[in-house]
Amino acid sequence: MSDTTTTAPVPATRTPSAGTGPPRPRRRGSGVWPLVFAGPLVTGVVVFYFWPILQNAGFSFTDFGVFGGATFAGLDNYARLLADPLLYRSLLNTLLYTALSLLAIPLAVYLASLLNRPGLRFAALYRVLFLMPYVAMPTAIGVVWRAILGGDFGILNGALRVVGIDGPYWLSDPSVVIVAVAIVGVWSILGFAMIVVSAALRTIPVEIYEAAELDGASRWRQLVSITVPQIVPTIAFLGVIVVITGFQLFDLLFVLVGPDSPVILPNMSLVFFFYQSGFVYDDRGYAAAIAMLIFVVIGVLTYLQLALQRRWNR
Repeated sequence: MSDTTTTAPVPATRTPSAGTGPPRPRRRGSGVWPLVFAGPLVTGVVVFYFWPILQNAGFSFTDFGVFGGATFAGLDNYARLLADPLLYRSLLNTLLYTALSLLAIPLAVYLASLLNRPGLRFAALYRVLFLMPYVAMPTAIGVVWRAILGGDFGILNGALRVVGIDGPYWLSDPSVVIVAVAIVGVWSILGFAMIVVSAALRTIPVEIYEAAELDGASRWRQLVSITVPQIVPTIAFLGVIVVITGFQLFDLLFVLVGPDSPVILPNMSLVFFFYQSGFVYDDRGYAAAIAMLIFVVIGVLTYLQLALQRRWNR
């Protein structure tokens, strides 16, 4: 009798289908909370930034009467603006002021590198003192510097006379007015630039400077060959900020020189040109065209600076 081995049938394994398995948690929608938190900010940006720009663009194609009422003028304001010699004079003054204001960046890099030296005492106090002009009101800065830059009784000319130098009439000589205002502008923005550069300097590894010292590199060589290349993005950022601030020159010029000074006409900035057209002569359509030109010029210069920064970083 032969032995027969009976094997129990092995149950077939079933491949789990897509519908089987543990239930997946449902993906909940984000709901309205992002709109609740972002809504006030977005509304403020639209109402106080984008809408005024669009409204001003519309005004630039109109002509306002003496007693109000706007009529469509087409491109007349822009054609008149491009033919106005005051536009090119104010644009040249603004470019000169902006170019001189850019000197604040190398000064900030040099002074920040000095303040970041290890072991420097009262470094925090020095940073606060340098930052104070930036947080002060432009009107207060202008009043103080009027006393410094006065022609006959100014503090600066008084100090120059002590050493036998006759200083110019800084605020009434047409050849030096923009230079004098630019000096005040550099002084007022220098503290902000130093704080930004100081934050960037702390990201540079100390080992790089230690290796440079072992190779015999001087402090100036370390500044030129290590510090500046490492903080190029920060320098580019400051360049954008200084250019935008330079093209918004109005407060310092208004307080230092004054709207009634005989030298203001050949030394006005673009924003002062806008103020004079819109608020002194009440030519609102023409002033809106000037404002749109300032907006376009700042946008183009900012784009060029960012494009040059991207090419530098490649």
